[in-house]
Formats: sequence, C-alpha cells, structure tokens
Amino acid sequence: MKKEKITLSQLEQYLSKAAWILKGPVDASDFKVYIFPLLFFKRISDVYDEEYQQALSDSEGDDEYASLPEFHRFVIPKGCHWNDVRETTTNIGLAIEKALRGIEQANQEYLYGIFGDAQWSNKNKLSDRLLIDLIEHFSQYDLSNSKVDNDLLGQSYEYLIKHFADLTNKKAGEFYTPRSVIHLLGLILDPHEGESIYDPACGTGGMLLECVDHLKDNHEDYRTLKLFGQEKNLTSSSIARMNMFLHGIEDFQIFRGDTLRQPAFFEADGLKTFDCVIANPPFSLKEWGAENWANDPYGRNIAGIPPKGNADLAWVQHMIKSMDSNGRMTVVLPPGALFRKGAEAKIRTELLQQDLLEAVIGLGPNIFYGAQLAACVIVFKKKKDAVKEDKVLFIDASDQVRVGRAQNYLEPEHVNQIFDWYKAFENVENYVKIASQTDLKENDYNLNIPLYVEKIIEDNLPSVDEALADLKEAWNESLIAEEKFKTILKEFL
Repeated sequence: MKKEKITLSQLEQYLSKAAWILKGPVDASDFKVYIFPLLFFKRISDVYDEEYQQALSDSEGDDEYASLPEFHRFVIPKGCHWNDVRETTTNIGLAIEKALRGIEQANQEYLYGIFGDAQWSNKNKLSDRLLIDLIEHFSQYDLSNSKVDNDLLGQSYEYLIKHFADLTNKKAGEFYTPRSVIHLLGLILDPHEGESIYDPACGTGGMLLECVDHLKDNHEDYRTLKLFGQEKNLTSSSIARMNMFLHGIEDFQIFRGDTLRQPAFFEADGLKTFDCVIANPPFSLKEWGAENWANDPYGRNIAGIPPKGNADLAWVQHMIKSMDSNGRMTVVLPPGALFRKGAEAKIRTELLQQDLLEAVIGLGPNIFYGAQLAACVIVFKKKKDAVKEDKVLFIDASDQVRVGRAQNYLEPEHVNQIFDWYKAFENVENYVKIASQTDLKENDYNLNIPLYVEKIIEDNLPSVDEALADLKEAWNESLIAEEKFKTILKEFL
C-alpha cells in the first residue's frame, strides 16, 4: 500500500489500467458496468477500515465498540468486505455478487441497487483469472479518506466517464456531456447557498456536481445545496449516486425512472418545484409517452402536446413546471427544437407569449461525443428582470470553438466569451441580438438564430479596374512561365 496521498495522475492511470485488463472479453461500452462498482466497493471498504481503526484507537482496542454501526458511514456485513473477495480463489464472480448484494441490503436507505446488475458470475465473459487480476489491480492503492481526497476521487471518476465516451464514441452522449458545456450552463444558472437543484435527465450526475463546483468557486458553502436527479438508465443512475458519494456529497436524492412517464419528486399539491433546473435530456427521444400527455396527471402540458415522435419540448415543459415561483433553468437541445413546425411551433408560441424564455444560445458543431449537430442552450426564467421582460437574447456562438480533427472543442475562452455576452444583454454585431415580442411575432415565433443575428459580410472585393489589372499581370506571368518551359523542354529533345 502507498503511504503518501495519491495524485490525480496516479488515479487516472489506475482506472485506465483497469479498463485495459477488461479489454477483449468485455466490450468497451460495458467497461463502466464493472469498473465503477469495483471502485466504489474498494472505496467504502477502505473507509470502513479507517473508521474502524480510529474507533479502535479511541476505545483502547475494543473490537466490539469499533464495529458499532454508528462509527461507520456504511455498514459492511461479515463476509462482504473487499478483503473477503480478495482472499477468494475460485468462483470470484459469485463472491463479488454476494458482497455487493450484502452491502446494498445492509445500507438500504442509501445504497439500495447502487452496484447495478452486472453479471459478475458469467465465466464466459469474466474468468476467475481475469477477476483475480482486476481485484489485485484495484488492491494496490488505499482509497481511504486519509489517502485520497473526495474531490480527487471524484475528478478521476469524471476522467473515467470521459475516457469511456472517448473509447466507445457510440451512444456516448447518453451519459457524457462535455465538461465545458456543463460549465457554461452552471455559470448561467448561477446557483447559491441553500438552493435546490434538479436535473430530470441526470445521467452520471455531472450537471448537479457542476452546481457544487460553482459554489466552491464562489467560496460559498456547497453542503447547503439540495440536489435532486432522475435517470432512466440503470447503470448511469447508479454511477450518479456513487459519483455523489465519491465527491463527498450527502444531501442528494437520485432516483432511477422514466421522468416523462413517471416523475419521481412530488409535494402535496403536485410536482415538486426547485430553485434551479438544469439538464441535457436525450435529443429528440421517439418513444416518450405522448399518449399520456394530453391528460397529463402532473399538469405539465402548459403550452401544448409535443409530437408523438419527438420529446424535446416535453422535456422543456416538464422542466418549466418544475421551477418554483422564482425558478430559473438551462437546458441543452438540438437545433430543430427552435424552428420545427406543427405542434412544436404552437408550443413555442405559447411559451414566448407567456414571456418565460430569456435566451437562446447556438453552440458550434461537433462538440458533443458522437453527434455532429450544433446544439443550443435555452434559458428560461419564471420571473425575468424588468429590463429583460418581453425580450429574448439570441447569441450566435457557432464560431466559438477550437476545430479538431474528429471533434470540436469549447475551450475556457469560448465559454467566458459566451457568458460575457449573456451577462451583458446587449446587441453585438454578428453575434448577439435582443429581440422584442414584435420581432418574434414577425417571425411567427420561430427561434432560428439566423433570423435574428444577421451576419454582416465585409465587402473586401476588388474594383473592376483592380481585378482587370490583376488578371493582366497573371496572364503576363503565365506567358513568361510558358516560354521558360519551352526552353527547358528543348534541352531534353
């Protein structure tokens, strides 16, 4: 075991090597199903040991006292510790399953179902030899609080989530939003101490954790935040919960489930509402439960019924309904949500007439993993500032990217520029336009950004005389070159 604190670089290499061990028998898109539960299992076993040793020291060696549940964040039942699995030499997968289920059952309030449903005992995929290698690999570091900071473990966890997105690049957007985009949403949302934050499509929890980081950056007490999330995917929702614990967050509720069909959070008179709502929901979801929306029992059809094959504006209405009386929200959507016709046009019209929309920000193309399209960020407020009433800010940030070979990147300077434009709420030629209700109405409440932000093309074309002079010069140069070529050619004939 290492004595000194582990660095982020060491942790990242440690987790990458675990993926490398799985490579071959396990598809890259499934690495997360195995690596995240093992990392969390190792972490809580090491923290348990650390707490045990502290209580043992305080009680002058009283083993029974040190084992009392009140001295431990999580209970680890007999036979379910990491070391119990490590000492097993055959049927390792069964031993892992037994330990993980045992820990979940002993900590039902916090850890029920958190380790997911991986088939650890499938020997065709996970041989005893492979699992022994994996367990030994994870055993090389002590992941207790004194050896690794919560934040460091959380950062390495995020690294691994991104690493999997890079590795698989298929459906990766389902569980990974680029960190820079999340940061932009956090800046715009601007959460503060004591507020409630809700993400109805929370994936692995990145947006909720961004709000935590926002408070840290502003030297506010992030522990006063109340975090809520819902996620349909079992693996992602489990990872989100582990991610919270690994970041040292305790006041959170993350439920697995289909938000549009069965939202998880309620108050006495209907859906629970929040100070801040933030999300990157799955783009243009087809099977989303449109058949229930006309008579939605949760009252979310505040502006109309979205089309059967596209949930984008169902998410928007759910999020608006989830804002409290002073609520604010940021959401990432595909560009079609701004201008598609039919039912969506009616919904946009209604939302704009209710004056809930504050800003539309068009991002550059190919920023998201596995998606070429240029997404947009939409900002809604329940109560807009007086100067912003009956106005919508349009930002064309399509060129605010660093162009890469396979993908484009939203760098910190781009995020800062976009946020500065948003904050200033002023017209900027070629980039920013404040549209009035009259402007919106003239465009039939179509929110396509080029309708508002006109690009002024600078006329740098030469005059006719200049063009003719350039052409004459080029012609003369071509004649000289031709004569040279003929002279050289004669030498070879």
